[in-house]
Amino acid sequence: MDGDDRELFERSLRHAAQTCSGAELDRALIELGWIEALEFDERLAVSAWFETQGASTTSSGALELVLMHALGLHDIGSDTALVLPQLGSTSVPGQVVEGRLNVHGLVLGSPGADGHDRHSSYVVVWNTGSTTVAHLATSAAVTLRPISGIDPALGLLRVRGESMTPDDAPRLDTDPLEWGRAVAAAQVALGHELVGASRTMLAQAVEHALGRIQFGRPISQFQAVRHRLAEVLIAIETADAMLDAAWQDRTATSAAMAKSLSGRAARLAARNCQQVLAGVGFTTEHPLHLTIRRVLVLDELLGSARRLTRELGDSLIESRALPPLPLL
Repeated sequence: MDGDDRELFERSLRHAAQTCSGAELDRALIELGWIEALEFDERLAVSAWFETQGASTTSSGALELVLMHALGLHDIGSDTALVLPQLGSTSVPGQVVEGRLNVHGLVLGSPGADGHDRHSSYVVVWNTGSTTVAHLATSAAVTLRPISGIDPALGLLRVRGESMTPDDAPRLDTDPLEWGRAVAAAQVALGHELVGASRTMLAQAVEHALGRIQFGRPISQFQAVRHRLAEVLIAIETADAMLDAAWQDRTATSAAMAKSLSGRAARLAARNCQQVLAGVGFTTEHPLHLTIRRVLVLDELLGSARRLTRELGDSLIESRALPPLPLL
């Protein structure tokens, strides 16, 4: 995709994020050819959309599509969703208990006109012990409950299914799935979304600092304010550089590092930008709170910055070897 086509594609994605939501936004992504772009140029499709999604605080089913693309589940219909791990976890959501399949996970809801999830079936990934496989659970076999929590606009639904039989969830005819590869792809996508959200928070804080006058001058001239904003910018650029390295490296370690640094940058941006915005940043009239709510949940999806950092440290201690240094 050349420069003009890329600019048009990115502008179209921004327009869709600003004008659509829920199931309508998912349809808009299909009409814009985002799924085809995921096949043709995965990096462009993921970075362009997820940074746009993070910047606009909208939500879609794109994360599930990234996971299904990485798992090789290309022929799944648009009315089928992939069950995600529970918050904070990267483990498969399906478990076998006494020969029956249980599922405990999440799905990004795309509610229809009646306010209920529009999906008719759900892909559940689970480990057999030696391989990772997928089953297709019917909507009647699972129960869904909206998660209101800190960010109800994200549309997360808790998925539960107990003691499902092959009639409730037949196995999909696929090769053994590479769950670790799929998690790494989704972590990179979430990293881009967190970076997009962080840039929005920084822009809001900078705009406020330039216009807010105290003691006869803009607060942007105060050293304490400048230091907070500079710290956020450095964290964002560090995360962005690690995402670039993850695209080049394509390993689970670099993806986890990118997700961890992106989550850290987003939490730092939330804290520092809230301080710069001061009282107005605590009000619902200002949009900052929407982005803060979003990044607190996104950081927990597929491993938080704190948990991934600890796991990466534990793996270094266990292996007693450093991974190859990424080219930042």
